[in-house]
Amino acid sequence: MRKIMRRNLLPILMSMVVLSPLAIDIYLPSMPTMAAEFSITSSEVQSTLVLFLFAMGVGQILIGPLADRYGRRPIAIFGVLLYGVSSLFAAMAMEFHWLQLARVLQGLAACSTSIVVFSAVRDCFSPKEGARYYSYLNGVICVIPALAPTLGGLLALQFGWRSTFIFMTLYAIVIMLVVGYRLPETRPKNTDTTGPLYRWSRYKPVLSEPHFMFYALCCMAGMAAILSYVSYAPVWLIDHLGMSELTFSGLFGLNAAVNIAACFLAPMVINKLGNRPTVILALCTMLLSAVSQVLVQTWGPQAGLAAAFSFMLPMILLCIGFALLLGPATSMALSAFGERAGTATAMLGFIQMSGASLLAGLVQQTDLTAPYAVALVMGGLAIMLLAMLAMPRLDHWHQEQHAN
Repeated sequence: MRKIMRRNLLPILMSMVVLSPLAIDIYLPSMPTMAAEFSITSSEVQSTLVLFLFAMGVGQILIGPLADRYGRRPIAIFGVLLYGVSSLFAAMAMEFHWLQLARVLQGLAACSTSIVVFSAVRDCFSPKEGARYYSYLNGVICVIPALAPTLGGLLALQFGWRSTFIFMTLYAIVIMLVVGYRLPETRPKNTDTTGPLYRWSRYKPVLSEPHFMFYALCCMAGMAAILSYVSYAPVWLIDHLGMSELTFSGLFGLNAAVNIAACFLAPMVINKLGNRPTVILALCTMLLSAVSQVLVQTWGPQAGLAAAFSFMLPMILLCIGFALLLGPATSMALSAFGERAGTATAMLGFIQMSGASLLAGLVQQTDLTAPYAVALVMGGLAIMLLAMLAMPRLDHWHQEQHAN
């Protein structure tokens, strides 16, 4: 019975994990139009992405312990319901601050489903199996950037940008039916459900584990690089280089297709190299992407479709690095916390998403153009983490201590 549940669980988790990237990617081609309609700057419209991810991160602290206390299934139902309501709220927003509030609520909703998805993998599979399943889930996450911008661009051209949020509302209704009828409760019987929900003693064992902190920082670095790329790409390609919404969707989809392939190949790389060497390979790939971006911007074409390709091609390396990084880094971070997987997943999500959104938000306040801003984030973080990996005195931070 347990094996059947495990086999049937993955498709359900895959359908749920779509909620977060859908909320990020489907309206990307509409961002310049939204900025014009609300009479706001490019930086302000980018804040809708940063606020979403920041709320997703902060929400982990509030919702993670609830998943341990009350179970995965009730939290999943709450998250999908809030996602649908907040998407409808965004579609109806007449002033920009209401749209920002809707995005915060959508982030809280997406973090609820994200906690359930990743906790359920930790509940049901060993760390070695988990790395593969995280990679498969990340592969599904990466399908969305390939498809959602094109779908969003077509919806916006036909019905206006608000239709993208209506689509998210309808998808939430479908997922509510899936979760309501098919999602089992996966919380282990030995989960700690005693004491106050929010207390330092619940988080201290997680945050005081150097192994967890190092790999959480790795996840944050990957997410910060991807968020910077995603938030700057529409502004650079559509506003600066004059590409159409559908041309942008095609270029973005090309990179996402590479990301999909990399995510589904990642389990083979992990099996061959192991978790830690795969993380090192991923960070080196991100650094190479940053160096390549600087080189092509310095000596490459500066206008037209050629300039668009010169910006997007180095991002393929970032997409590959991100695909290789997230599975093993997530598995390594959570490997020691079987009895409190919900809380550990929550703290990982908080560090990964809130840290990434703060870094991306800070870079957006600078005068750096898109290519150099993205290169700074991914190159700087990759150098820092690779330097830590090279220090023998920090071996206990990153060696595979919980690999069984």
